[in-house]
Formats: sequence, structure tokens, C-alpha cells
Amino acid sequence: MGSRISYHFGPFVLDTARRELLKHGTRIKLRGRSYSLLEVLLSRAGEIVTREELQAKLWSADTFVDFEHGLNTSVKTLRQALCDSAEAPRYIETIPRLGYRLIVPVEIVETARPLSDSGRVEALPDVPPVPAKKVPPVLSLLSRHWRVATAASIALGAAIALSLTIVPILLHLAFSRSPAKSGGTAMRFTSIAVLPLENLSNDPTQDYFSDGMTDELITDLSQLAGLRVVSRSSITRYKGSKKAVPEIGRELAVDGVIRGSVERVGDRVRIRVQLIDAANDRSVWTGSYDREMKDASLLEGTLARDMAKEIMGEAAPKGHPHVANMEAIPSDAYQAYLEGRYFWNKRTAQGFQQATEYFQQAIAKDPGYAKAYAGLADSYAMAGSYDFSLQSELMPKARAAALKALEIDDKLAEAHTSLAVIAQDYDWDWQTSERQFRQAIADDPNYATAHHWYAEHLALEGRFPEAFAEIARARELDPLSLIIGADDGAILYFSRQYDRAIKQLRAVLDMEPNFPRAHIVIGAYIEEGRFAEALADIKSWRRFEDSPWARAMEVYVCARSGNEVDAENGLKQLQLMNQRQAIDPIDLVFAYVGLNDKNHALAWLQRACSQHSPGLTALKVDPLYDPLRSDPRFHAALRRVGLAE
Repeated sequence: MGSRISYHFGPFVLDTARRELLKHGTRIKLRGRSYSLLEVLLSRAGEIVTREELQAKLWSADTFVDFEHGLNTSVKTLRQALCDSAEAPRYIETIPRLGYRLIVPVEIVETARPLSDSGRVEALPDVPPVPAKKVPPVLSLLSRHWRVATAASIALGAAIALSLTIVPILLHLAFSRSPAKSGGTAMRFTSIAVLPLENLSNDPTQDYFSDGMTDELITDLSQLAGLRVVSRSSITRYKGSKKAVPEIGRELAVDGVIRGSVERVGDRVRIRVQLIDAANDRSVWTGSYDREMKDASLLEGTLARDMAKEIMGEAAPKGHPHVANMEAIPSDAYQAYLEGRYFWNKRTAQGFQQATEYFQQAIAKDPGYAKAYAGLADSYAMAGSYDFSLQSELMPKARAAALKALEIDDKLAEAHTSLAVIAQDYDWDWQTSERQFRQAIADDPNYATAHHWYAEHLALEGRFPEAFAEIARARELDPLSLIIGADDGAILYFSRQYDRAIKQLRAVLDMEPNFPRAHIVIGAYIEEGRFAEALADIKSWRRFEDSPWARAMEVYVCARSGNEVDAENGLKQLQLMNQRQAIDPIDLVFAYVGLNDKNHALAWLQRACSQHSPGLTALKVDPLYDPLRSDPRFHAALRRVGLAE
């Protein structure tokens, strides 16, 4: 008895027996060395495969001259087949001057190949492979080496006694994908997008309720091991969209889509949902729910449980505390919580203030509401990072709220993530921060924010291979997120890959020209000596937001490019801003570094340490600090922030 290997990744399957690449069951043209290259990368998923290793495996020893061109051509052809790009890779990452790495989780499916009477392995009939046992993503993601998720081989010893005619029929009946029916099915999705539930209440003020129910469904389904659930920020842009499901499925790289509506009529709420196979736009299950408003949280829990059964069949967990929780939350507390999340997701100073008020209302109505405390912690933590002057006041409140949430429910990933950020940005306790990030990911492997912020944490410590693995996972969970895309570019910038950083950050700015985080592209322009482009970006940004950091960068660029008059004038304006309202001392550090005034720069750096500036977390890796690195005072700051070697 031989075996037949296939690799499953994203919407693709590589069938090694037939040397075919399939996408949603459709054959993709891929031949020669491009096919062989993909097979090698899949067999070493998560590992760096060096150019030398590829040359030894795929080229003869005497073809070195052709090898460089041939490898580049093969990689380009492979990326075209996968709809991937070198600038923003989803599957194949280029490791400069070293090699390539497959950055998407992979399943290995092994099926038996029957023997003929002569003992020779025969080709299997065209039947679907036996589904592999899924390995929870957290087991591979928490490994520093991004271990390949492998599946156990399936024993078919009992089938040998059956005739070769009967076996394919039985396999086909057992594993064919047929329309799902209520109460469980053999159908199994590995990736899902929950599109924004439509508000049918004819009242725009009820958007918070439909949006909140969408968020809750995403959160609950995210608890299912082995299921990738696209995060909220990537599905928000489909609100009211008329795009076809197959197109949405391709854009989000999912095989299942959930659509539905919410309607509030008096004291009753109605929810209708539909589970759709994204590959062929085929509805496989529909559900309709009608309950009193006081049972809204109970309804959402029932919906999540039923959806879990339909998505995963018998593999769905029977008693997960979040998916199967049937304890109703008081109606007024639940509504206040949903309104809090609605305003929190606006990610504005005013939005955080309104969110704080609603979360406090939810807690007042239900003091045991753990998720409301987690929301309050998120609001305080984010508001503190948006407004430097409030950080010392808000961060302790964020910590208290997060600890209270964990006292009630110690498995809340949001609360662990909030504690991780507080430990990193405010306490400079990197060990506690990492422990909390890892716990958050263990509790909810689909929580994109935990992977995103953990990637940033790893990058700030200079652990770039691990950071790239985590940000890749975050982008897989939230492929259209602007902030995750921008921080992907920031990590490239911190790792001194300036060309790639510029391409990634420009891609974000093309989608949203005024997205603040993406303007870190200015630093990459500076390091490349492209001062005119840096200055143009600063001026464009200042027309939208005249922030202290933008002014500091303008001083830096003017000074570095030899325009000392404008640099000195810019410094005076920055000092006046600081007199009107305290700004982050790091902004003045950068201004003085640009002017090559190290003494003043280091004096402001010491002040930044005293005031726990959030900008200090990048002290170890931001190239803008490079002119100060030889000074003992800089090393003292590194030690104080906990980033010394």
C-alpha cells in the first residue's frame, strides 16, 4: 500500500500524484520548475529555503549562470499563479539575499494508494481525498520556527479487504460536499467571512445593534479551532455592498460567507442568516430566529452555536464557554455594550470617549459583565495612546478594567491583549507583555489584533523573523485592514528593508491618503535619501492633520537636506506647540537629531523616559535614532526602557 500526498493551503490544493495545482477545484496552469519550487516550499512551510538549497534541488551543478535568472522567473511565475506579490506577500515571502519562505499555514493530506495484484501502486480513481485532521493554528503560531501544521495519516487497512470497485464509491459517498441541512453536515469550511448584518429596522440609529451582532458573531466563531474567521475591519467595507459572493470570497481568501439581516420591531428582534459556499455562490444553510429583545444575547449565542454546527459539522465543539454560552445578559446591559463597541470601532478621540460612557453603563447594569470591562480597558488604553497628555491618567484605569475582566473570565483574549499593551508601552515590562500576548493568542487564535500587536512587540525587540510570521497571520485574518497593512510596512522599515517598506506603505496610502500610521513612510524616504518625497508626504499630511510628529519630521528633513533656515523655523514652531500643550518629548528628540544637536536630543530623550513616552518602545530599532547610538546616555535610556542587549 503506497500513499498519495496533497498540500492544502488557503484556497489551493497541490496534488503531487497528478502534479496539479487546484484553486477551489479548478486547475491552475503551473509546470516545470515553478511547480517543483512550490512543492519544495510547501514541504518546508514556515522555514527559509535558501537559494543554494533550491539550486541544489532544482538545477544541475553546472547551470549557475542560468540559475539566477531561472529562479527569479520561476518565482515570478509561481506568484502569478497564486495571485501573490513580492511587495505585499500573502504566500511567498522573499528573504533578501537569502531565499524564500512560505508564510501561510499548510495541511498535508495523505491518502492510501491501492496495490495491484502484482504489488505495483495503481492510480486512485478521481474521488475527493479524505479530509485531514486540522491542527489548531495556535500550535504552529506560538512556535518561533512557525512549525508546519501536519495531519495524521489515515489508516485504510480495513478497506484493503474491499474490492477496488466498492472503495471509491464508499469514499465518494462519505466525503462528497453536498448541500448542508439543519442539524449538522459533513460539509466543513476552513475559512469564513461574516459580512455586516443588514439593518432592516428602517431606523439608522439601530446600526449599532446590527453592527454589534455582527461583531459578536465574529467573536464567537473565532473561538472554533481550525477555522479562520476574517476580522471586523476587513468586512466593514462590504456594508451595503452589492458585490457577488465569489468575488468577496476571492478578495478575502475564504471558502464560506455568512450574510444576513437584523430587524427590531417593538420588543422583538429577528435575525435571518445564510451560509454560502463562496466558490459557487451556493446557499448551503439558512436560519431564521425571532426572540424578545430581553433575550438578544441568548439569541446571538444560539445563532453562533448553530452556525458552528453547520460550518464544522461534527468537528464543532460541544461546550466552548463563548460559543455555547446560553446565559442571557440583561437586555439594557447588552445594548449598552453593543453601542460601546460601535463607537470604539470608529477609532477617534470622541469615539473612545463615547465608548467609555456606554461600557460604564453596561457595567452599572450588569457588574459581572466581563466583556464590558474588556471594552472599557480597550477604550482607556487606545485613548491614552491617541492623547499623550492623558496617558498617565488613563493607563492605570485600563489596567484595572482589564484585570477585572479577567477576574470574571480569565479566557478573554481582548483583556489579555490590553494588559500586554499596557505592560509594553507603559511599564516597559517586555516579559509580562509577551506572556500576555501569548495567552491572548492561545485563548483566541483568530483574534487578529493579538497577532498584530504581538508582531509589533517582536519587531520592537528586533526579533524580525518572528515578527514577520505574526504579521502575516494577522493579515491572513484581516486582509483589508489598513492598520495591519501599515504596521507590516513599519516592521519592514524597522528591519531596514526600506524599498519594501515604501512599497507597502504607499499601497496603504493609495487606499487611504490620510491614514496616519502609514506616514512612517517618511522615515524610509529619509533613510533612502529621498528628501523631496519625504517633504512632499509631510506637506500632504499636514494639510489633513498638523501633528507635532509631522512638524518634527519636517524639521528633520529640512535639516538633513541642508535647508537649515526652514529647519530652525520649524523647531521654533514645535517649541511653541509644546508651550501651549505638552507634546510627546520624542517629537523634539527627532527634531534635534535632524539638526545634529545631540546634547539637546539626549536631554529630551531623558525627559521622554521620565514621562513614559510611548514613542520610546521603538528605541532599539527605529533608524532615526541611529546618530545617538554611540552615546552612553542613549544606552542608559535603552536600559531604562528594558531594551538593552
